[in-house]
Amino acid sequence: MPSPLSKLNWQQLLKSGNRIFIGSHASVPTKLIDDLIANAKSLHDIEIVQLVTLSDNKWARPEFQHLFKVNTFFIGGNTIRDAVAEGRADYTPCFMTDIPALFTDGVLPLDAALIMVSPADEHGYHSLGVSVDVIAAAARAAKIVIAQVNPSMPVTYGQSFIHKDEIDAFFYAEQPLPEVAPPELDARTERIGQYVSLLIEDGATIQVGVGKICAAVTRYLSNHKDLGLHTELLTDGVLELIRKGVINNRRKTFHPGKSVTSFCIGTKPLYDFVHQNPHIGFYPSEYVNSPANIARNERMVSINSAIEVDLTGQVVSDSIGHQFYSGVGGQVDFSRGASMSNGGKPIIALPSTAKNGTISRIVPHIREGAGVVTTRAHVHYVVTEFGVASLRGKSIRERALELIRVAHPKFRNQLLAEVRKNYWVPHYQVQTPVEVPELGPVGFKELKVGNDSFDLRPLNPSDERRLQEFFYSHTKETLQMRYNSVPTQMSREKSCTLVSVDQSKDLALCIVKQKGSVVEIQAVGRYYLIESQNSCEVAFVTREKFQGKGMAKRLLAEMIEVAKSRRLSSMQAFVRAENKPMLRVFENAGFVRLKSEEPSEAFLKLDLPPGEK
Repeated sequence: MPSPLSKLNWQQLLKSGNRIFIGSHASVPTKLIDDLIANAKSLHDIEIVQLVTLSDNKWARPEFQHLFKVNTFFIGGNTIRDAVAEGRADYTPCFMTDIPALFTDGVLPLDAALIMVSPADEHGYHSLGVSVDVIAAAARAAKIVIAQVNPSMPVTYGQSFIHKDEIDAFFYAEQPLPEVAPPELDARTERIGQYVSLLIEDGATIQVGVGKICAAVTRYLSNHKDLGLHTELLTDGVLELIRKGVINNRRKTFHPGKSVTSFCIGTKPLYDFVHQNPHIGFYPSEYVNSPANIARNERMVSINSAIEVDLTGQVVSDSIGHQFYSGVGGQVDFSRGASMSNGGKPIIALPSTAKNGTISRIVPHIREGAGVVTTRAHVHYVVTEFGVASLRGKSIRERALELIRVAHPKFRNQLLAEVRKNYWVPHYQVQTPVEVPELGPVGFKELKVGNDSFDLRPLNPSDERRLQEFFYSHTKETLQMRYNSVPTQMSREKSCTLVSVDQSKDLALCIVKQKGSVVEIQAVGRYYLIESQNSCEVAFVTREKFQGKGMAKRLLAEMIEVAKSRRLSSMQAFVRAENKPMLRVFENAGFVRLKSEEPSEAFLKLDLPPGEK
């Protein structure tokens, strides 16, 4: 091995036209690159291959285009973004898990790798520190390795070491690691984080990315228990969950007891935390991002964001029309791995609008020039501030209705009109307001029946098939008691009418049993507004196996509270006289039986106190 150099002779190390790799994320060897720029002399046309680099990226500025041509796998920062947009730099889309093989297989052979490492230990090993990702493969594949030895680089464990004999030239220079402060959250982002957290079970293993939405998710996971971590990126938000004991990896099925990551970005406390921490394992991207390895974690949940999602579930996340904006990264790797996991959930989370609410990010079709990163077959859940759209196993029609439901209300009718042009949604399917603010900030309530957990929420247009299944599950006796006859058919058109409820006037609530993407309606309660009387007519029906378990009582209680909140004067119901269980539910809630014109039918009424109006 050559002796360590206090000054590098770049003319000996590099030649014009070489392809070099530079360290990524918080491991950019800035002072090493500065030295190259200052002493390049006659060098020119050097191709730089890189990922996101937390630095000023000055090598991509116009004044250095004679020296460098950048080829990036992920567009990060305006300097790189401008260079790509102006044609001075290239963008190469690639799954994160596949990038290392481009180096090791010779698809993109590297003449040199410029990396940053910690000082060597007593055994001669340097640590790659806070970024192992694709740096490990680049150092292994490059003809020569040039390392900036930085005393500020943390020593991390896992597969993060490189021996001094594998390094051809050393440049000793200390530099503080670039810090990225946790983002400030707004109410919309917090609501998205809250919805995502509701999809994550205790004992799940999570992958979270960078940005406001992922920061909001980690904030709302603080009351979860026994979470595991298998993620390409470690952040300050995740650090807080580890410190609180929320992430303890006790129930992980792959690398139990250890948090697995590929790189970290954050503040100095995060970098100090990972230094010589045996409980955090830093591994290369081809290992961490391998869908097969990701899937070895049971209940794996991946959380990623997007620029736009079309109504079939296609996810655009690296481009805005013809403008390339970011990159493929690990989104597809983790989405596929989570979908393969036992009990896993791939989630895409994004705000419903952009540009101050003027543009919908739920779109009828992706815009011209934009590219699909994650296919419609990969996505299980799409989350906005308006709720959770469940797409797994859904038809194109059902997907469109689910996604319209979580779009911003002012764009919903427009989106429905667009999909009708392609006959994805039939003409009789209408989109009406489905929010019931009286149910609270997340739009539904959890309840227990025995040892089982259920959700009480509004019926919505995408429940059409579920309502059909609910209807056909009833016995003749239930149909007779509920409908005063025995209807034999619940057509698709009829079902669509029943789930397309203007919840701002009428009310349609349901109790569902939900496990992942599997949803079954157990009970339905409705009231129909009688405007002329400032009253409403109430009815409900429960699946036979849950009759007498309190579901009807809970539905009626919620409907009474909504009616009070909406300042109705009274509520009324018509019940078959022999239906004693239903009569008891109404009477126990305060309804009074009044004279009925039909002997076989009981008429009940509840006057709402004036003070409650």
